[in-house]
Amino acid sequence: MSAYPVSLRSVLPVETLDLIFESLSRAELLAALKSNSLFHRVGARVLTVDVVRTIAHNDVYASALTANFLRLLNHALRRLKFLLRLTLELPAPDRTSDTASSFTTSLRCGPTLVRFLEAQNNITDLCLRGINCMDAALLPPTALPRLSYFRTVLSWPGLTANFICGRPVEGVSMSVYPHEMYTALNVLLLSAKPIKRLTIMSFEAAEPISLLSEIAYRLPWLEALHLVVLSTQFYAHDMLLEMGSSLSLFKYLKYLTFIPPNTESSVDDEGVVATTWHKACPTLKTIILPRGMVWALTNGKWVCLDDDTYVISVPPRI
Repeated sequence: MSAYPVSLRSVLPVETLDLIFESLSRAELLAALKSNSLFHRVGARVLTVDVVRTIAHNDVYASALTANFLRLLNHALRRLKFLLRLTLELPAPDRTSDTASSFTTSLRCGPTLVRFLEAQNNITDLCLRGINCMDAALLPPTALPRLSYFRTVLSWPGLTANFICGRPVEGVSMSVYPHEMYTALNVLLLSAKPIKRLTIMSFEAAEPISLLSEIAYRLPWLEALHLVVLSTQFYAHDMLLEMGSSLSLFKYLKYLTFIPPNTESSVDDEGVVATTWHKACPTLKTIILPRGMVWALTNGKWVCLDDDTYVISVPPRI
């Protein structure tokens, strides 16, 4: 059934109306928009395209364009509930601005994305949120010469190596899967600079004690470590205490996060864990444990700030 009353239906297809409206002047198009609801919807679409073209070909407007335009486009696309197929033509790499320092995308790491990244000499922070297969397109060694932070959501060791090898990367966020822990961690040694910040999502890759030891063995200079474990295993209080022995290998670690899926530790239990871990790794300044609360070393004591900023002091264990 048509979305318009019989009196407003056109004998011409909507595609034909698009072509007609595209030939109108700006004043004529605005007048057509006010005639009826059918012409308003068709004309508004043509007007939107005209505005985008104006921005794309005018340096004055383009310099003022921010990420808000992409957010508006995303909001508009989400309202198209009956959309079955969508094609977005991106500019060719040689016509793309290369001034961006941070770039986040859900695109698969294929030839199109690689061509785009080849032209980006100023990107320092790159985040790939898409699901990238093992056969991702290779990135030329000369691309992304200033890359400092590389983050992925779901990836493989080969993809991580592709982006950090020979580049001055100091921060990495990646996933680790069973039977790939050693390969994934070895890849981190390919950066031209020591990795100082590391975030890992572990899909039952190994016991946390073993994983921490392997990380420390390769990256003893690490300053910040965030470890999220996706596992069916239950983590008791004693298991958290045992992990402290693996932390003694870190020489510069200041910030530590450990979030397992199953634990019943209390606030007092976490205070004991924070104190024990600090004893094994004296450089620690901030710890986030399974309850999600931030523990900080203040005046020689570990204090916890909950959502109401209430402070709980836990004296060091003798």
